[in-house]
Amino acid sequence: MGLTSDKVLVSAVVLAVVLFLATVWLWPRLSRRGWRPVAGRVGLLLVTQLALFAAVGLGANRSFLFYGSWADLFGQEQQLGVVVDHAAGSKDVRVVGTQALDVPGGSRPSVGGQVQKVVVEGRRSGIVSPAYVYLPPEYFQARYAKRTFPATVVLTGYPGTAENLIKALDYPRKAYAQAKAGRMQPMILVMLRPTVAPPRDTECVDIPGGPQTETFFAEDLPKAVSGMYRVGTKARNWGFIGNSTGGYCALKIALHHPDRYAAGAGLSAYYKAAEDVTTGDLFHGDTALRRRGDLLWSLDHGQLGSTSFLVTTSKKGEGNLKSTREFIRKVKSPAQVSSIVLDSGGHNFNTWNREIPPALVWMGERLSAN
Repeated sequence: MGLTSDKVLVSAVVLAVVLFLATVWLWPRLSRRGWRPVAGRVGLLLVTQLALFAAVGLGANRSFLFYGSWADLFGQEQQLGVVVDHAAGSKDVRVVGTQALDVPGGSRPSVGGQVQKVVVEGRRSGIVSPAYVYLPPEYFQARYAKRTFPATVVLTGYPGTAENLIKALDYPRKAYAQAKAGRMQPMILVMLRPTVAPPRDTECVDIPGGPQTETFFAEDLPKAVSGMYRVGTKARNWGFIGNSTGGYCALKIALHHPDRYAAGAGLSAYYKAAEDVTTGDLFHGDTALRRRGDLLWSLDHGQLGSTSFLVTTSKKGEGNLKSTREFIRKVKSPAQVSSIVLDSGGHNFNTWNREIPPALVWMGERLSAN
């Protein structure tokens, strides 16, 4: 059983409950004096605590995917990376693995689509990042062989992993379901984390003398994907969506690059670049660059393109309600803004899972395949 499997988690929870009940039941018998009763009490408490911590740890790992396997957890994944030389004219996207969707008939790409694990190399930024690309079933069907598809970049928060977008937020299967129900046109998803220079949180900024993250997302990524897959190169062919830090990045890139992205959706986004120990010095004293990282300031002082924005928040449970309302108020024509405001929610997967299906439908309505 895998480290992140349901069976392992359920087994750990059941074991913790059984040991707790055993401790309650046996405690009177072990209340006598003597080294054996004392050792029994210590042993019961110890194994019960260990089982409880194991259950909590497995649950947290399943949500945040700190470790992907038992070998990874115990430090046994020691296989070194392989250096790949790239000749002139080689692809900027390399496929390193594939997986099917867990849907009826999903073993056939023409029925269930396919998720490809890729490595994307940014020509201008110099950034190389792993990613996952979801290709809908139509991509593999003969009648769509000459058709291009719209594409949406999907980002996690910080310090999330790209696997969260597949396992915890289930983007591919949600996109599959919405398209199959006729609520959304078939769309390619390019899924990755914003931490393209780990472990640093670059906030999608072109850092002076550092990682050129904005250039990677705004220029390198869509160009590389369009060169590999049947995706157009116009702004109307591309959207951007993310949660938390990924939501900030999605709104920021769409706001500052309307010639690259026609739509940006921020789920539980914030609107000003974070500056803390995880980011380091992002701006190196450059006031103009810092102001550019403030989306509310940019809406007041920049020239808006015909970009569509979607922002989400909750009346109770989220701290971005006030700033989200301010963002909505500041968006002016020719840009457009939509919102999802839940009665209650939080900065968590449960909230985002409630917002992703309508957000994908919204995104599909604003992108074009041609």
